[in-house]
Amino acid sequence: MLKLTYNTKHKTQMIDITKDVKEAVIKSGVKDGAVLVFVPHSTCSVFVSEHIDPNLTRDLLAKMHDLVPSTGKYYHVGDNADAHIKAAIMGANTTLPIENASIIMGEWQGVFLTDFDGPRERDVYIKVLG
Repeated sequence: MLKLTYNTKHKTQMIDITKDVKEAVIKSGVKDGAVLVFVPHSTCSVFVSEHIDPNLTRDLLAKMHDLVPSTGKYYHVGDNADAHIKAAIMGANTTLPIENASIIMGEWQGVFLTDFDGPRERDVYIKVLG
C-alpha cells in the first residue's frame, strides 16, 4: 500500500491526484485488477470527476457550499459540521478497474482529493489489487 501526503492551501480545495494514482498502478506491476484510493479523514473525500476544465472544480465547490452552507444550524460541537457532511456526501474512497496496466477511466475523468476543512496536511492511501 502506498501512502501519499498532500498539503492543502485553502478552506475548500480540490487536488487532481490522477497522475499519482496512475503512477502507483504502473509501479505496482499489476496488469489486471483494481486500484482503491482512500482518504482517512472525515472532512475530505476522494472521487472521480472531470479534470479538463478547471472551472468545473470551482462550480462543484460552489454548489457543495450552496447545498451545505458553512453558516447553517448544526448540532456538531465545533465549526466544521458542513465539512463533515460534504465529505460524507462525496465519499472517502473510489475504486477503479485496471486493464493492461492502465486505469480504465473516461477521456475527461480524473481522480480528486477534496478537502472541505483546510488548510491541512492530508493523507491518501492507494492500494493496487491484482
